[in-house]
Amino acid sequence: MWYHDIGREHAANRPLLKAVFEAMIRLFRARKTTLLFVIRDLPKTPFERLELSLRGDIEKIWAEIPKPDAYKGTPLGDFFKVEITALPSYEYEKDEFKAKVDRLRQQFFHSISPGGLAGDRKDVQPASGFAFRAAQIWKIIKENKDLDLPAMEVLVATVRCDQIAKETLSRLNSDKTWLALKKYVEARPAPKFRKNIRSILENTLSQYDKEAIHFKESIRDDKRKELETDALKVLYPAYATMLRHLHSRALQFFETRMIKKVKRATSDGLDASIDSIVQHAMDKFGKESRDVSIRNGMLQQPGQIFAPRLRKPSTKRKPNFIRFTIP
Repeated sequence: MWYHDIGREHAANRPLLKAVFEAMIRLFRARKTTLLFVIRDLPKTPFERLELSLRGDIEKIWAEIPKPDAYKGTPLGDFFKVEITALPSYEYEKDEFKAKVDRLRQQFFHSISPGGLAGDRKDVQPASGFAFRAAQIWKIIKENKDLDLPAMEVLVATVRCDQIAKETLSRLNSDKTWLALKKYVEARPAPKFRKNIRSILENTLSQYDKEAIHFKESIRDDKRKELETDALKVLYPAYATMLRHLHSRALQFFETRMIKKVKRATSDGLDASIDSIVQHAMDKFGKESRDVSIRNGMLQQPGQIFAPRLRKPSTKRKPNFIRFTIP
């Protein structure tokens, strides 16, 4: 486990450890089975403090699980031999990391040696009985739903990925880059809006991907889609505000062109002139709104939301009284 997951419910797989404890008590008699915990990326915090904290969590889980009368008050050490080790950071201490992994590998190679990982060796079986012993163990696993590890994998992945998604969304809501862009666009059109807001979205999703990468793929991907939808809801108000700026700009463009055209146009050519200005304004707004879209096809087309609905003025009225509206 990662050092920063010590003490956390699902990141440290505490529900799985609880299921293992309960199954061992219910299905087997007391025998020392080795539980090896490997802490990744040992920080500056002394290993002894991390080990003490982890052992405390393990003892607490053991104390809380229900036990048959025969094992009430039985200490954890009667069933399990708990081993805890730590690995340095692979990124910053690569050589030391590889050396430590090699030493750990040797412990597995020599696990049946005295004091090795195999535990107390009281239940050693001769090789000739291995096939029967393995078949019996598998029979027990199939008959007990609590030992259905794929189901546990789905449970842990669902809870943990949901938790990661919520934490990631919370970070987005307080992200300084996002808050700065949101504040800026409230006052004026933001340059490179599409590039900046897409970068914020992609950064949010990449944070999720980095933390959820080791969980079941189908669950991970489903939660990612939910996170993307929720993130878009957070970003959408800024997008809508940006479109309103473009809407206002398109209206201003239309007004300026319209006034100039009305002053010059005759009654006979006014209809065609207005049609041209309307189309030009619509095209301008459509292009600019596409240039600030966050996700292609994921949000309603901006033209459907903010497209100017221009009412063609009557050419029978005097130029100074011609009116046009954009709702």
